[in-house]
Amino acid sequence: MVRPNPARLVIALAVASCLAIFLVYTAIAGGGTPSLKPSELARHKGEQVNVTGKVAGPVRVRAVGAQFRLRDIDGQGVVTVVYRDALPDQFKIDRHISLDGRLQKNGVFAGKPDSMVTKCPSKYTDKKT
Repeated sequence: MVRPNPARLVIALAVASCLAIFLVYTAIAGGGTPSLKPSELARHKGEQVNVTGKVAGPVRVRAVGAQFRLRDIDGQGVVTVVYRDALPDQFKIDRHISLDGRLQKNGVFAGKPDSMVTKCPSKYTDKKT
């Protein structure tokens, strides 16, 4: 009869313990970017955040990028956004977007280049019968 090797059990338990500690740490400490509405930005000045809202006019398109207003989807808060990169093809007024960046001291949200994602509302509405 062959006796099981206790070293294999110790190594397996050590690996499982390390994975469990890593999972608990990432769940508590996070390290992720908070996702906010424009009305919630004031408390997060200077922090890297993700903001989600609806594009409101006017939209001023520049050589590279644009300046526009972004409001809460439910219409409560508004913030001016400066985005210095090419706009996505689906970008337009009343479109839902998500954008990474920082709220500056002057109250303008500076969008991080290549971080804007547009959401097509027709994908989320019921089909007409």
